[in-house]
Amino acid sequence: MKKRYAVCGVSNRAIGMFIGPMLNTFSAHCEVVGLLDIDPRRHEVCKTKYPQLSEVAEYGPNDFSRMVAETKPDVIIVTGRDDTHAGYIIQALEHDLDVLTEKPMATTGADCRRIMDAEANSKGKVTVTFNYRYAPIHTKIKEMVLEGKLGRITSVDLNWYIDTYHGSSYFKRWNRIREISGGLSIHKSSHHFDLVNWWIGQKPVEAFAFGALNYYGPEGELNPRKENGRHCGTCDVRQDCAYYKRWSTRSRDVQIKDDHLGTVKEEQGKQAYSNYRPDACIYDAEINIEDTYACTVRYDQGALLSYSVNFSLPYEGYRLAINGTKGRLETMEYHAPARTPFPTEVQTIDYFPLFGSKETIHVVQREGGHGGGDPVLLEDLFLGPDPARSYAILSGSEDGAYSIGTGEAVWRSVKEQRAVRIDEVLSGHAKVGV
Repeated sequence: MKKRYAVCGVSNRAIGMFIGPMLNTFSAHCEVVGLLDIDPRRHEVCKTKYPQLSEVAEYGPNDFSRMVAETKPDVIIVTGRDDTHAGYIIQALEHDLDVLTEKPMATTGADCRRIMDAEANSKGKVTVTFNYRYAPIHTKIKEMVLEGKLGRITSVDLNWYIDTYHGSSYFKRWNRIREISGGLSIHKSSHHFDLVNWWIGQKPVEAFAFGALNYYGPEGELNPRKENGRHCGTCDVRQDCAYYKRWSTRSRDVQIKDDHLGTVKEEQGKQAYSNYRPDACIYDAEINIEDTYACTVRYDQGALLSYSVNFSLPYEGYRLAINGTKGRLETMEYHAPARTPFPTEVQTIDYFPLFGSKETIHVVQREGGHGGGDPVLLEDLFLGPDPARSYAILSGSEDGAYSIGTGEAVWRSVKEQRAVRIDEVLSGHAKVGV
């Protein structure tokens, strides 16, 4: 029997990541029965792309209960703006429905606590779609830890690099407002914290961090004019903006692709959506988040994480090292070779036994977004977890909460200049920052 799915938030991610595959790949197992969004234009865009949804019922943001009563879904997919996630997840659980939610599960530790409490009193279950776990390199790292090749994990070094194309995009959109996105230590870094938590099998306890707004906002050193309210599409000084010039020339605007973004032309086309433009000025005064972090996280079994992220760099990717009592592994990823201004090699893992010779491990690559992780995640979601896999990989509400709790602890530590405990954040009673 097909499962019935209703979608809350008809976003680009909803259409590309979930609706399209349900209709094209998993149609024998899935049926889309309802679409809910604040903007009727998004319903129209979705149905234009997929005419087979023409008769699917449409609902506004306050129509959740009516949608459930009329369409009788089995599962709610939550893919709207980050600050809407908790509300729809909790309503779904109150109706005893299962939930698939895009990360981050919520934008605050307090909302994570509300979700976990609601799940404890519901027949429904929350699954957080941390697709980056499924990339072949990342599953191989997990398997190496489980095999004991590193012994007891003692420390992790993770440095994440976001290039000027992808990094600046967050400051053109709603992500730049903390009250909506939770800040980038939650919206983006929750991906990274979840990977570390999952790899090492430990829970974060406490974080201490420094952070700053170095590149964007009105004090950005490359700001061509200190004036608020500009948009790239109409700005009269855009040719003086290094970020615009780097990524918006005629030769590039049909080539640039990203797991999260389309081409420049596609992004500008989204201006047709109400109350949404993806080309706001990256130097606006309303930006109230950081673009640079460096932090240390302590884990419950003794591991220490040294993490940094920067949202305006010449190339994209990450550098990882995991150390244990029996050895060390290292890997370096260049996430978007087409945007990298130098040749890059295929990612491998270097393994160093504590008292042995280096071993370089090559991993079979897969097609698909997030390093080949998206297609495998979708199989687990819509066909059930792979029975041949010996370890858990789908994420639940606790996984989502610990990733967000760490991210909130990071930005609170920046603001309050103190170490912040994760249980304090997830209690729902975190101290208000100064």
